[in-house]
Amino acid sequence: MEIGISHYLTVSAILFTLGVFGIFLNRKNVIIILMSVELILLAVNINMVAFSAFLNDITGQVFALFILTVAAAEAAIGLAILVVFYRNRGSIAVEDVNMMKG
Repeated sequence: MEIGISHYLTVSAILFTLGVFGIFLNRKNVIIILMSVELILLAVNINMVAFSAFLNDITGQVFALFILTVAAAEAAIGLAILVVFYRNRGSIAVEDVNMMKG
């Protein structure tokens, strides 16, 4: 059995759906929300690479590398903000975020 583009798109659709459900069904834990955003970006990357390989074009793979770079920066900054927030408040609950004043 050969793995075709439909298999990649199916996996990508499943990951995207899990990411969207993770955001909408769990609004209390910030870490799970960040992980759900990463799942959505991973699904987009799989789509880009699959279509790039299917069309014999390298543009999708280059964009996937850019998306990976942005996702890594987003994760690092998001986790750094969470660490600082936890040190100040003692909790990372989403309900406590609206109490931030600057």
